[in-house]
Amino acid sequence: MTGLILSSAELDPRRRRILFRCWHRGIREMDLILGQFAEAEIATMDDATLDELERIMSEEDQDLVKYITGASPVPAHLQTPLFERIAACRPDFSPVTLEGLGRSE
Repeated sequence: MTGLILSSAELDPRRRRILFRCWHRGIREMDLILGQFAEAEIATMDDATLDELERIMSEEDQDLVKYITGASPVPAHLQTPLFERIAACRPDFSPVTLEGLGRSE
């Protein structure tokens, strides 16, 4: 999950731009969260949903990661069905441990 799987050739310019921005956030966690979400859903989003996605994308990455992982409460303006769908498709950010790999020191 390190980059585009969806071909953006069939998308209109706005969707291509949003998809690119979702995969190039600035921090890898948000690339994975928004990139994977956008790949799965951007082709079927209506204009109002695209507007809302762009509003969510205007938030600071560090804040979004905290909201999505539960480290900080989600502010009221982000408590929307779209934000919940984005948060639901997040990768597992649990730290990798030797125990988790079936090894011990």
